[in-house]
Amino acid sequence: MTVAAAVLAAGGGSRIAGDTPKPLLLLRGRPLVAWALDAAVASGLEPVLLVVGSSAEAVAAVAPAGVEIVGNDDWRRGIAHSLRVALLALEPRVAVGAVCVGLADQPSVGAEAYRRLAAACDGGARLAVATYEGARGNPVLVGRPLWGEAVRLDGDVGARELMQRHPVVEVACDGTGTSADVDTLDDLAAMEKEPWT
Repeated sequence: MTVAAAVLAAGGGSRIAGDTPKPLLLLRGRPLVAWALDAAVASGLEPVLLVVGSSAEAVAAVAPAGVEIVGNDDWRRGIAHSLRVALLALEPRVAVGAVCVGLADQPSVGAEAYRRLAAACDGGARLAVATYEGARGNPVLVGRPLWGEAVRLDGDVGARELMQRHPVVEVACDGTGTSADVDTLDDLAAMEKEPWT
């Protein structure tokens, strides 16, 4: 059994002012989504999917060779639909037993966080979440036994909804990075100044 990785980058970034799609905002000279993809690719998990929606072509163009692009035409319906299209893309691949899901607006998540979650899956976890100083963050691992339920989620809820219903393995990822969000331009400015790599 293998563990895949999926980076969700379909949203419109409604809280960010300006014309640049949030995944393409520059942090230290590179788009946010590029940092997120770096971690997913460097983790060694395969395949790596990038879910695009708003400004799909421009966001997809950032992906390095080997990353599979999955389009979410209904991206306005919220993050649950992006998770759904990722799971539906992986479903026919019977060797893939779980997926680690990360977000394009969390550029300081590290590759080791993905690897630690994959190890938890090897240990039998069906649902796992990275923690930083005891607080739950991202990525989140969703095992195949929960995919049928996950694809029925709707709106702006992701795997967190599953955590209300199923046992969750918390995986300490201190020292691997952080899951700080870039939700505003102030967040972006603060991250420019903070040592996180």
